Amino acid sequence: MDIFGVDIGGSGVKGAPVDTASGELAAERKRIDTPLPSTPSAVAAVIGEIADHHQWSGPAGIAVPGVVQRGVVRTAANIDDGWVDIDAVAALGGRFDGVTVVNDADAAALAEVRFGAGRGESGVIVVLTFGTGIGSAVINDGKLLPNTEFGHLEFHGGAAELYAASRLVEGEAEAGIGTEEWIDRVNEYLAYLETLLWPDLFVIGGGISKRFEMYGEMLVAQAEIRPAALRNDAGIVGAALAALEEMASNE
Repeated sequence: MDIFGVDIGGSGVKGAPVDTASGELAAERKRIDTPLPSTPSAVAAVIGEIADHHQWSGPAGIAVPGVVQRGVVRTAANIDDGWVDIDAVAALGGRFDGVTVVNDADAAALAEVRFGAGRGESGVIVVLTFGTGIGSAVINDGKLLPNTEFGHLEFHGGAAELYAASRLVEGEAEAGIGTEEWIDRVNEYLAYLETLLWPDLFVIGGGISKRFEMYGEMLVAQAEIRPAALRNDAGIVGAALAALEEMASNE
């Protein structure tokens, strides 16, 4: 079954129909820059444009960079504060025949466990996306624990993502650090998460997954570490999978 998947990011909104049986995009994804300001109505208009491009009006899943509880967005990361406490299903669903809204890191995790680096694995899988911040998701024997937000754990006197996000690497931030120092910080963060969660597998996504051959051997943890496989498509695919799961649970 094809379901439309949308991934809302701080810099771009991407969408495409997804073959939920294979995890592959059923058509080339369409990307449009995230509007400024990125209010719910402005983003909804962009999503409508992407859906029109694909001539799509069926069911859809939408990944949002924020905590999502029963369709209501509770936090806003790298998008307008107007998203906080908004019913995103109502705000974004008018264009589609049913819509499911999910946290973006959770969407990526669903995709990686079903079709990517975590496929066929049991136990506790922690998916981390390193970028402007740090997104996180936890899967236990195929079941998602939603909205973990481990990038906001207090670490070294502040939020962990202020200490170990990949934007801090020299050249990506005003007060950049070198690659080796950043890897050391990531390893510290992984060790801290292991004391809390004892995962069997870390799946590392975000920008680092594109250059994993440069960094992978430098990352150290007791658990196995793998790069994310679906990369920029993970949010789109995972959003569609979340919609499929909700449709199945409502039958």
